[in-house]
Amino acid sequence: MAAKTDKPGRMNWLDDQSTPMIQTYTERLSTFLDAIADGKIDKKELEDQEERLVALMKQVEPKLDESLHEDVTKLLCELTAYNIMQSVHELSEFRSRTKFRG
Repeated sequence: MAAKTDKPGRMNWLDDQSTPMIQTYTERLSTFLDAIADGKIDKKELEDQEERLVALMKQVEPKLDESLHEDVTKLLCELTAYNIMQSVHELSEFRSRTKFRG
């Protein structure tokens, strides 16, 4: 459940238990759902995602003052590290569950 907010329509970054909600929101993106529908990501899908990312970065970055820019940069780096770590962990868990036990 998303955290309460007094700003209607705002997507909070954390739920009531301080669990990041970004992945939950990502899983609802039609572009993401379309890209992973076949279980693989091809070069064009990756390039399209990079284009969307770059466009948003160009839109948002100039709006940030120096202090907020530094904080958002750290946030994006930590989020990227978290996503990579979570993916590696999930792959590791999947591999250990599917190990041959002949």
